[in-house]
Amino acid sequence: MNKLFFRLLVLLMSLSLIGIILVQVYWFNSSFKNNDEQFKFHVKQVIGNVADKLQKQEAYNFYDKINHYKDSTGKVPKKDDILEFYYVQKNPRTNKTIIYSNSIISEDYNISPTFFDKKFDTEKFKSFSSKRITEVYNDNSIDKSDVNQSLIPDVRIEKSGNLDILDNALFEISAKDVLSAMPLEERVSVPVLQKLIKKELEEYGIETKFEFGIYSNNLATKIKSNEFKYDKEATYSIPVFIDNEGSTKYELLVTFPLKKKFLLSELVSITVLSIVFTLIILIAYSSALNQLIRQRQISEIKNDFINNMTHEFKTPIATINLALDAIRNPKIIDDKEKVLRYLQMIKDENKRMHAQVENVLRISKLEKKELDITKESNNIHEIIEDAIDHVNLILEDRQGKITCYFNAVRTTVLINDVHFTNVIVNILENAIKYSPNVPEIEIFTENIKDMIIIKVKDKGLGMSKIAQKRIFEKFYREHTGDIHNVKGHGLGLAYVKRIVDDHNGQVYVESEKGKGSTFIIKLPLIN
Repeated sequence: MNKLFFRLLVLLMSLSLIGIILVQVYWFNSSFKNNDEQFKFHVKQVIGNVADKLQKQEAYNFYDKINHYKDSTGKVPKKDDILEFYYVQKNPRTNKTIIYSNSIISEDYNISPTFFDKKFDTEKFKSFSSKRITEVYNDNSIDKSDVNQSLIPDVRIEKSGNLDILDNALFEISAKDVLSAMPLEERVSVPVLQKLIKKELEEYGIETKFEFGIYSNNLATKIKSNEFKYDKEATYSIPVFIDNEGSTKYELLVTFPLKKKFLLSELVSITVLSIVFTLIILIAYSSALNQLIRQRQISEIKNDFINNMTHEFKTPIATINLALDAIRNPKIIDDKEKVLRYLQMIKDENKRMHAQVENVLRISKLEKKELDITKESNNIHEIIEDAIDHVNLILEDRQGKITCYFNAVRTTVLINDVHFTNVIVNILENAIKYSPNVPEIEIFTENIKDMIIIKVKDKGLGMSKIAQKRIFEKFYREHTGDIHNVKGHGLGLAYVKRIVDDHNGQVYVESEKGKGSTFIIKLPLIN
């Protein structure tokens, strides 16, 4: 039930995390598309404004040129009355007559073709003005026939002025006709167009590289930026220089080579935060999952450790009890030789239990950094030989042998002789324990640069790749606790690792299942 709940919990957490990541990806894509649409809208506004301002600027320059010409010629224009309007109102009660007249006058200006630097016919430009008169007659005997007579009104109000609406309309029509016949290069320049586009883009907050060009009947013209290149995905267009018929042969194209980079830059801050938070969740989730799995493994390993410790204490305790019972036997208590043998058995089993307790205490002290490790200059070959002496009895019992190949020339290292002897002993004991047949162990030493390499090779069971990665962990054993063909509780190699690390060395294992293992220790030499 616990395993099923654990798996279900992991599955739900994983699905939730995947869901969060997918939502973040969906949000990013949606935001990018929205930014793209907004960018497109703003660019359309920009090029629309540019086209409008180009036309207005060109018309303004044309009007200014015409007005300047009219002012500078000093010629009196020809005037024509093109419309005259009268309005007469009589009030019989007050004997008052009001006459309102409005005359629209046109002034014609003949402009020579040399003014345009082109072979146009003589153009006529008109200017319109109005003259408005209001007359009040107190004598109501005046009728419509008297309006044109030379009568003196009692009140006369006269107003005059230009008709800008008519002037502008005529100027616009004339300007479009004249300018449409001019070459494009005389109507707009690259610097002016670039400055205008840049200004409009800045007003809309579009601060990215742009290129532009004007096409005539879908063909490129000389009015373009140096690096302009048409790109279907990043180019926007609009007609420019529209004539009086509402058509044009010119089209303004603006392209943005770094469009995607610009759109992404607008999302970068929120995207980075999103990624950071997602990574934090991912790391926290991975860490939590790893801790859960590790706690389960530690729980299983500790159960193995307890089972092994129980078994390993149980055997010597049982042996001690049997020896004590035998000594208490009246037939044996008088036999001095047997009593001494049983006492030796009790001593050996007690020593065995003491060694187990010491091993556990050593690891505990290492964890708390309470183990006193004083280092002195020692010959590593002497340390190895001392360790071999410690395991000789076990080796002889298994009829095994240890062969040494001491190839190292420099052998002086700074180590704690007691602890490092225990390191070699632990490795040799493992080599003996995990050799199903007669133990055959080889020890090699060699110098590489300023290091001495110690290799302990056996022909035992070997170990899996997973075991090689975890063999130096506390409590770890490849065999589970209910298998007692190999004694131990997974503390020896953890102790080895901690002692070697404390000596600024390295220890690792090379192994293949069924072909034995080689433990390798690297230690710095004393120069």
